[in-house]
Amino acid sequence: MESAIKAAVEACGAHLIQYRSHTFDGGGLTAFAMLAESHLSVHTWPELGFAAFDIFTCGPNTDPHRARRVIEEFYPPQRIELRDITRGD
Repeated sequence: MESAIKAAVEACGAHLIQYRSHTFDGGGLTAFAMLAESHLSVHTWPELGFAAFDIFTCGPNTDPHRARRVIEEFYPPQRIELRDITRGD
């Protein structure tokens, strides 16, 4: 997951400040990338075959959709539910 997240951060034009992750008993994972432009996080539930990613960027030089495409290359999904939320002006 660390490789996927770092590649996604680079692809979207953001700058990584720090990456942290925690693996739970049973294999679930929470990972967080603090970015100069906000954050990228993931929570996984392997027993459900489910992962939730939050790609939150700001500024004119970042594109969260490029990050999403990189993540999909690392973890090809069977189904995607995408919510694109514009915050602020």
